[in-house]
Amino acid sequence: MSNNEIELKRLYWHCRRGMLELDVLLMPFMQEVYPSLNQEDQQCFKKLLNCDDQDLFSWFMQRGEPEDLDLKRMVQMILARVQPT
Repeated sequence: MSNNEIELKRLYWHCRRGMLELDVLLMPFMQEVYPSLNQEDQQCFKKLLNCDDQDLFSWFMQRGEPEDLDLKRMVQMILARVQPT
């Protein structure tokens, strides 16, 4: 198994938060979008995964937003996939 495959599996498991509301957003994004992101956005997604579950929940339920502009953009990118246009 290549280092890249190992990294993807590690990230996939890191997306499993144990909170359904987060899992249904993060896991499909990881599988379907993450591989096509540029390196900067991949790093931002990894940074997002290191945030506290309660913060993530608040941001994804749109009850707050990250102060970090990169994280804010990543949250918006993830939400844009699931919100009707």
